[in-house]
Amino acid sequence: MEFKFSPQEDALREEVRGFLRQELPAGWDTDPLEAGTDEAWQFSRAFVKKLGRKGWIAFNWPKEYGGYGASIMEQVIYNEEMAYGRAPMVNLFGVNMIGPTLIVYGSEEQKKQHLSGITSGDVMWCQGYSEPGAGSDLASLQTRAVRDGDDYVINGQKIWTSAAHRADWIFLLARTDPDAPKHRGISMFLLEMKTPGISVRPLVNLAGQLGFNEVFFDNVRVPAKNMVGEENRGWYIGATLLDFERSNISGAAAARRSLEELIDYCRETGTGRGSAGRRDLERNSIADRWVEIEVGRYISYRVASIQAQGKIPNYEASVAKLYHSELGQRIAQTGVRVMGLHGQVLPESKKWARLAGRFAMAYMTSLGTTIAAGTSEIQRNIIATRGLGLPRV
Repeated sequence: MEFKFSPQEDALREEVRGFLRQELPAGWDTDPLEAGTDEAWQFSRAFVKKLGRKGWIAFNWPKEYGGYGASIMEQVIYNEEMAYGRAPMVNLFGVNMIGPTLIVYGSEEQKKQHLSGITSGDVMWCQGYSEPGAGSDLASLQTRAVRDGDDYVINGQKIWTSAAHRADWIFLLARTDPDAPKHRGISMFLLEMKTPGISVRPLVNLAGQLGFNEVFFDNVRVPAKNMVGEENRGWYIGATLLDFERSNISGAAAARRSLEELIDYCRETGTGRGSAGRRDLERNSIADRWVEIEVGRYISYRVASIQAQGKIPNYEASVAKLYHSELGQRIAQTGVRVMGLHGQVLPESKKWARLAGRFAMAYMTSLGTTIAAGTSEIQRNIIATRGLGLPRV
């Protein structure tokens, strides 16, 4: 594929940049709102609704479903600029995951009911996948859905459910045939979070942020029409959904922004002017990260080129997810090391924090990126078996 942008695509990039300059307030980069707070949530919701009015929430969805109808490469440009500008996005589960899945597998009734709420920014979604005993081995999930007339009755527990305390709806996997092999007998459901029997308990992460939750289902009744696809075929639908999640096209742009700021910090403060040995170590580590970012960019472009051919990325998406999640950790480690003691100061210590404390926060929050949405070990297994054709052991 020729990774050269057309004049039309370059014009789109400038349009997105101009929109971000206009809509993100002064100081957004230097004094960001604390993640997880009500203030940050409300600001993010308002910003996303502005995107909705431009048709930019689901940029590459077909126009008949409320999207912008952009090409895949236009979507690449949009994602790069939004990530580089650190634009707040609060409904990625709806836009990147359940929305595209409903377009492929959903009934016409489900599309009419749910897609417009996603593209307007009015309805927020969360994902019910992981359980206390089913994370990397997701097919071991035990949440049950039992048919009862026109409903299913769901009992069980989900964990690490991002934004469940904010979401309006949840899509989840539940076991509908306990006697089937574990990768079969699973179905996907759509539930409104206000449904009786659903309770949410917050979990605070290492950085002190509230984003994860436990979700409990106690005899929750969901209409059978809320099942996505066929009964007992939810595992295969869910696997496709994870491929949408793992494309990670914007990862390289976010990493590039962080590294550029670190380079500027070193120039302004004189960091790196110590001993020759330390100076060379810091310069080489920054240079290594820059090369890795460019590699990640082209890995993401490869995923985009597969999508542009009308195909669904499989092991290629796992390559992108694995690479960017581990690269994010290396960038955070490099930033903390290069900045020295200043690199360890958290954002709330505004007097002493440098670069808004982002590297200190990234050092802690990036720990979970090689676990969430499929561990690095799982990604390597997918690459080995589906990509390289190696035998299972």
